Amino acid sequence: MKAVRLMEIGQPLQMQEIPVPAVGRRDILVQVKAAGICHSDVHYRAGISPAGPLPLTLGHEVAGVVAAVGEEVTNVRPGDRVCLHYLITCGECEYCARGSEQFCRHASMIGKYRDGGFAEYIAVPARNAFILPPEISFEIGAIMMCSSATSFHALRKAGLQAGERVAIFGVGGLGMSAVQLARAFGAIEVFAVDIDPAKLELAKRFGAVPIDNRRGDAVEQIRELTGGAGVDVAVELIGLPATIRQAIDAVGIFGRVVLVGLSDRTLSIHPYRDFVLREAQLIGSSDHLAQEIPLLLELARRKALDLSAVVTRTIPLDAASINAAMDELEHFGSGVVRTVVVP
Repeated sequence: MKAVRLMEIGQPLQMQEIPVPAVGRRDILVQVKAAGICHSDVHYRAGISPAGPLPLTLGHEVAGVVAAVGEEVTNVRPGDRVCLHYLITCGECEYCARGSEQFCRHASMIGKYRDGGFAEYIAVPARNAFILPPEISFEIGAIMMCSSATSFHALRKAGLQAGERVAIFGVGGLGMSAVQLARAFGAIEVFAVDIDPAKLELAKRFGAVPIDNRRGDAVEQIRELTGGAGVDVAVELIGLPATIRQAIDAVGIFGRVVLVGLSDRTLSIHPYRDFVLREAQLIGSSDHLAQEIPLLLELARRKALDLSAVVTRTIPLDAASINAAMDELEHFGSGVVRTVVVP
């Protein structure tokens, strides 16, 4: 089968012909119908976030059709439409036992530590497959497995309550989901912070107050619009020191700052001014949980989460096309919100 793979850190992905993966007793083989390109893929290619062993097929946002199942599989059948939870875990360690499987001692993430979805087929444990409702396309089902699920988990980590105000820093793929999910959680007001006019306009369509970071400091704009109080929750999805700093400065008393964006840079904070004085919290949010996916899919089925305008481009399973899309993400370029590979 064809697969687009990371052969060397810092170098473009390459197309390879590799065997169709074998299916174990509790595994399934999925014919990939859609695989999203995530900013994390850019970090893996650049070496900002470790990935391997190489060569490695990237792509952790995957949806498709079950092609074959192992003899012990009962939850899905050949022909089922599915989306794939990308964290493959042991199910037995202390973290799995308490429902925090993203810290599983034996976890292996598809597209990062084992072959992912930039390929014609992928094999995963059957428990990682969730039935994709007919109302949800393969393209949308794929990107939900990272961008939407990660945003959902971040808002849960923030303890967002109905009636609170939220600022989303970065309204790309994750941010568009975060805006809508914050509204579904009951946020009374959602501020969308970005520098891309097209993304800000789309966020506005989803009910957010657009904050253009090119037209003056975002924190000052948010403070003015909230009567000086700031927001209750700020979610930083970019990973830049400047926007992390703004997220910290944008929250008010008892504010919670949730960091999601990946970065290899450091940031200075003033513990007393930034956190102690306001009893604010700085929260890290890593990945998401399998237990969160069914509700997320139901929100999408009911259109409380509508990603139809977020998938703005599909490309073939082609190394040059995938590398070009990743180059755009690396430089925070273009108005494209989400690119999906359709083999």
